[in-house]
Amino acid sequence: MNPRVKYVQPEPDYLLLLTFNNGEQKLFDVKPYLLKGVFTALWDNNIFRQVKPFNGSVLWPGDVDLCPDTLYEDSIIATV
Repeated sequence: MNPRVKYVQPEPDYLLLLTFNNGEQKLFDVKPYLLKGVFTALWDNNIFRQVKPFNGSVLWPGDVDLCPDTLYEDSIIATV
């Protein structure tokens, strides 16, 4: 099982700075999802910025979430 999200911080350009329970910090690009189904609501920056960690993943209003494995596997190491 991949590490799970402990903290999330929305960043400019629809990026998420994720801190995982193993201490890694990675960046996840949400832009490829913004044209698909429930994710289109995230174009509204006010909604996008309401992201919060939830059960090892991330959650937005309206119960919009992403698979925790996708968040880990498709993100890149953050150089903060």
